[in-house]
Amino acid sequence: MKIKISFIFIFLTLTFILLIFFKSLFENKNYIPKKTKKIENISIEEFYSGKNLKIKDFFENEKYIIINIWSSWCVPCRQEHQFIKNISEITNLKVIGLNYKDKKDNAQKFLDELGNPYDIILKDPKGTKSIFLGAYGVPETYVIDRELNILKKYIGPINSENEIEIKRLVE
Repeated sequence: MKIKISFIFIFLTLTFILLIFFKSLFENKNYIPKKTKKIENISIEEFYSGKNLKIKDFFENEKYIIINIWSSWCVPCRQEHQFIKNISEITNLKVIGLNYKDKKDNAQKFLDELGNPYDIILKDPKGTKSIFLGAYGVPETYVIDRELNILKKYIGPINSENEIEIKRLVE
């Protein structure tokens, strides 16, 4: 009898834990700041020239910029790449790629293979600049306005729903 009760208890405990993990798979990972969060006007190195650029300098005639943090070794980055290409076609928007902890040759092969949707590519070989944005990993995408407010943050790969949402937000 004790064995039967122990078995039932273990079974219920494991079922509960598995349900929690299963539920988290389908949880919305979009982040909307409760208060408008401003990012610092930090300087980040440009991918090709090595010149340091400030985030505020990316705005010309655009009201918004998108910063997409990506890496060549990141499988979800490959999955989202077509959606980033579609987003790059939106007018009044500049798409900036921030290459995260990657080798320049590998990153260039990635862009050659899948296409380059970015207006500007920056590099973050140590991952420290991404921390200033509040990144947890790759891929992550930020919608930022002229005052450097983060309007929307997407953790994980962009999908078709996110693409539509971004189009509505910036138009």
